[in-house]
Amino acid sequence: MDLIGIQTDIAWEERGTNFARVREMLAAAHIAPGSLLVLPELFAVGFSLDPGKVADRGRETELFLLDLAQQYQSHVVGGVARHDESGAANEALVADPEGRRVGSYRKLHPFSLAGEGESYAAGGEVKVFRCGEFAMAPTICYDLRFPELYRRAVDLGAELLVVIANWPSMRIDHWMTLLKARAIENQAYVIGVNRVGQDPQHSYPGKSLIVDPRGQILAEGGSDPMLLRASAHARVVADWRLAFPALADRRNDWRATTETGEMDDPAPKYPGEVPVWRRP
Repeated sequence: MDLIGIQTDIAWEERGTNFARVREMLAAAHIAPGSLLVLPELFAVGFSLDPGKVADRGRETELFLLDLAQQYQSHVVGGVARHDESGAANEALVADPEGRRVGSYRKLHPFSLAGEGESYAAGGEVKVFRCGEFAMAPTICYDLRFPELYRRAVDLGAELLVVIANWPSMRIDHWMTLLKARAIENQAYVIGVNRVGQDPQHSYPGKSLIVDPRGQILAEGGSDPMLLRASAHARVVADWRLAFPALADRRNDWRATTETGEMDDPAPKYPGEVPVWRRP
């Protein structure tokens, strides 16, 4: 399968302009049927925290992605801001080569530093979809910092991990390091697709990556709009996991203890709370 990252310069809150830019980039390329096309997080509007203005109340962005999938007879993953009965959501939509909506994944970890959770509700489910020869798990930007999410995806069978992002220049070394780490520790392909350009708050350097299950970089984006591509094979994942059985050697029967004191409250009160230790 050809993995193709569409590293775009996103026009701020201008859906039509961004649709046109994506079409122009793809029109100049050869896309083999059965490829996987990956667009950045919120590719149609940018990382806007104004869902009342940018979130689809109809299906504009979804229909655009479905049309791309059908036109190029390829799988597509792209970021969508949308409204449903539970409110606004930052999602990754998945389409198949027939132009059908396979499903969507809602970002588990809104970026708290920017107050994203006040605009977009957090998801609550890791999802794995069939994508050609691969079992594929889509994730979104800040999710990349939470390895337990990806481990859960692998437990569900994932062999290909997709990360769509608006990852700013100031932390780009984290982006590249963590993409490689997720590939190495999960013995899976990883494709991370970031945007380029600027929005009202940040600049974005691109640096999209495709990494193989051994942690080797197959393709790396620069700082300009471009298509990033590499060939991936599910057999490579299976062979490496058999040859170097780190996943098979995992243990879940161990206990964690501390020699520094007793826990005041061993049960966190809310998701993500760090337990407090009482010092002797």
